[in-house]
Amino acid sequence: MNAIGIIATLRVQPGKEAEFEGVFAELAPAVRANEPGNSYYRLFKAEEAGVYKVLECYDDAAATEAHRASDHFRTLGAKLAPCLAAPPEIERLSAA
Repeated sequence: MNAIGIIATLRVQPGKEAEFEGVFAELAPAVRANEPGNSYYRLFKAEEAGVYKVLECYDDAAATEAHRASDHFRTLGAKLAPCLAAPPEIERLSAA
């Protein structure tokens, strides 16, 4: 299997952290419940204020595409967007 890891860095506007975390609290369980190709999806706070990292692991490229195309990701992602100070920075990793 060609597992794919993703680290998404999200920079949140000052004062929007609670709103961002609230929407993400809906998104993470939806990913775990509805995406069999996802084995890990969790939000972490960085040391830098307003910076979050999402650590994600997928079975393969098809699973990453299924994630981006999912209704829950598109719906809740649209709610996250107004909280962001910049576009997400996405780092893709291949399993060794």
